[in-house]
Amino acid sequence: MSNTALTNGHTNGINGTTQNGVHDKVDFDPRSYDDLIMLTESVRRQVDLKEVPTIGIICGSGLGKIGDCIKDAQILPFKQIPGFPTTHVIGHKGNLIFGYLGGKFVVCLQGRFHPYEHGMDLALCATPVRLMHQLGVKNLIVSNAAGGVNPKFNYGDLMLIKDHIFMPGLCGFSPLVGVNDPRFGPRFVSIHDAYDRQLRQLAQNVAKDLKIVLHEGTYVMSGGPQYETPAEVVFFKTVGADALGMSTCHEVTVARQCGIRVFGFSLITNIANTDADNSVEVTHEEVLEAAREAGDHACTFVTEIISRV
Repeated sequence: MSNTALTNGHTNGINGTTQNGVHDKVDFDPRSYDDLIMLTESVRRQVDLKEVPTIGIICGSGLGKIGDCIKDAQILPFKQIPGFPTTHVIGHKGNLIFGYLGGKFVVCLQGRFHPYEHGMDLALCATPVRLMHQLGVKNLIVSNAAGGVNPKFNYGDLMLIKDHIFMPGLCGFSPLVGVNDPRFGPRFVSIHDAYDRQLRQLAQNVAKDLKIVLHEGTYVMSGGPQYETPAEVVFFKTVGADALGMSTCHEVTVARQCGIRVFGFSLITNIANTDADNSVEVTHEEVLEAAREAGDHACTFVTEIISRV
């Protein structure tokens, strides 16, 4: 079925208007609940919500094909959403997509905002999760491309995220910093159950049925955009890391503040190097190529999980 790109018309925004589908620069405060409501209403005006999207998806680097699998898709480019910055990272298309996947009506973020693009403003980078919550999302699937630390991992494997180490959050860059309005949710958020146990069990059953290699482990988010040094890889491995990336944890933290259940997985696109005397250069292009090669089974995996939720 054909997709619908929503790119025309003049739409009132947050202190701004749309000209030819592109929003003027607006004053949007990601720590303002009132601004969040206005952002949500702007999206509602531009999209024909056939149902409440109770499932949200965030596509990691090179995993935008998951969004391409959505049927009867309505595509809303980030540039039409007031307050949304433009993503400049290759492999992130920059679309908000509504449609059907696995027989369910979903909303999908085809590309994410990375903190290193936006001055480490993690509240801004987690805004799409708050938007999804306002639209009715109860379950969130987050994905990312990651470097494998666990010696059992191979290129193209999937890792079910059981837990995470949120380095920027530990260093004072939590998306909850400065978010004081109680309407956002509790200020002190427990992340002990960040990755829902029932959803993880469901994913394991799906992987078994589809004969997909699925590991389980701990994901580490660093600030990026540089890749880790061998010494840093050894450090993370020592404290229990299985995979390394530059995203996800801030989104999961906000999802838990909103009461959203989370399922997360990493696509292992490279193997992290621990030997400083034998350098192994990692490029973003290589990461994207590995993600493209694994795109089909990642899409099948996510579709089947959604069909069983």
